[in-house]
Amino acid sequence: MSPVYDLQININGQYNFFLNQDVISKYCESLRKMIKQSKKKRNKKTKPPEIITIEIDDFPGGPDGFELVSRFCYSNGEFSIDVSNVSTLYSCSVILGMTEKLCSSNLLFQTEKFLKEVFYGSWNDIVLCLKNCEQVFLHADSYGLVDKLIFAALTRISRNSDVFSSSSPSSSFAPSLSPEMANNTPESDKRSLSCGRSNEWWFEDMSNLSPRIVLKLIRIIGSYKTNIKSLVLTRFILHYLKTKLQAKSGLMRNKLEYSELADTAVKGVVLAGENAFSCRKLFWVLRVLSSFSLSRESRNGLETLIGEMLDQATLDDLLISARCGSRESGFYNVDLVKRLLRVFVKKREEEEESRQQDLKEIGKLIDKYLREISPDQNLKVSKFLGVAESLPDSARDCFDGVYRAIDIYLQSHPNLTPQDRTKICRCLNYKKLTMETCRHLARNPKISPDIAVQALKSKCDNEAHKTPDVKVANKSFSCRYSQEKKPVLLLHLKGFEISDKLAERLATRGGYKWSVMDSFREGT
Repeated sequence: MSPVYDLQININGQYNFFLNQDVISKYCESLRKMIKQSKKKRNKKTKPPEIITIEIDDFPGGPDGFELVSRFCYSNGEFSIDVSNVSTLYSCSVILGMTEKLCSSNLLFQTEKFLKEVFYGSWNDIVLCLKNCEQVFLHADSYGLVDKLIFAALTRISRNSDVFSSSSPSSSFAPSLSPEMANNTPESDKRSLSCGRSNEWWFEDMSNLSPRIVLKLIRIIGSYKTNIKSLVLTRFILHYLKTKLQAKSGLMRNKLEYSELADTAVKGVVLAGENAFSCRKLFWVLRVLSSFSLSRESRNGLETLIGEMLDQATLDDLLISARCGSRESGFYNVDLVKRLLRVFVKKREEEEESRQQDLKEIGKLIDKYLREISPDQNLKVSKFLGVAESLPDSARDCFDGVYRAIDIYLQSHPNLTPQDRTKICRCLNYKKLTMETCRHLARNPKISPDIAVQALKSKCDNEAHKTPDVKVANKSFSCRYSQEKKPVLLLHLKGFEISDKLAERLATRGGYKWSVMDSFREGT
């Protein structure tokens, strides 16, 4: 009578199983050979050890997988196989050589029989089997099981929707499956079609799979050159990535797989272009995919597509948060907006003058954007100017919106140096400021006196050019023009001192007579 256990098997260096050699050898050919080899290595002169020890690394499913095999052996081959364990059991039976050569109805035979039923069975069974493959992916993939299940899934999808061209399903996927599948639609599949868009009923179920299996599905479709309709594959990848992003499940662990999926999605989006995606939808795509490590080529392609239709964007579209709200980056992704503006301006410069109206619409949008981001304490002057100066002067008929953004910025950043307060005003075209705004600028204590005088000088020059024999007066300044058309600039800038350099410029270069009045009445 053999002992209760005379075999110790260590699986993946994690767990020890104490088994009976005769029971295990009856079903597992590879273990039977290992036991024989171990016995041959013994020294005949020494007393044989009571227990033989075998170490197995990289076993499918680890200790859990081997435990299932042990239960099968100790139950005389009568074991419950279902969709939650068949992929694991199949992989274990292959690696252990559990074939009909040892005994009838061995584990490999039973799992193959069950899998055939799955291929012809319901959609839910196929998905659950694929889900089980995640635990033994490398083995199941090398044995061809993953491919067969994906073929079954694609055949089911193509039969229940118009995702693929009429010639693709039969020519691409049918060889691995029986034609009987085309005439067999389980009730569970019919229920699946009742919800969602007809071509997207399978999105939610497939989104529960690992990125490795989804990548495998995409590669299989590509290798068979299947003609996929209506961007369904691209929409599925976007849905899949959005789902994983919301769940935040294994994003860092499977970073490379997710990145490859994100790049594949971008290729589909760029290929479809603006005919399939609105500007707002493209911004949504950018928000989703930016959470993954897009390649530079993919990012540039997506940003180019968005930038070329930036005139359709809204303020909400542009307000994309930076990846990290650090002092260096700021709260909003201003660099992205600058890149999009460069694309848009370059595109419009290459087009006819009739499209210049789009530039003016973008000018209004960017002014709103500047006002929105100005309170950000981490926004640097250089980034503010980078956005403001990304558009040509012709994009704005009036610079009041830019000035209001500057005013908000100066109020929100009270510790700016005088140099920065002067620097931020360089994006203003003083001639395109209204009288009211120019008056506000002259009174603004955050604005350098030199800047205030430059603005007034430019405004007077502009008025002189338009109507030389007029008198322009307001509460901050007045410009008088004599019959000889020599302007006299009268400034009421109480509390300010004009620099000598600016005074000399007014007197010599511009031909101005100037004076600073202590009161508005004296000036008028």
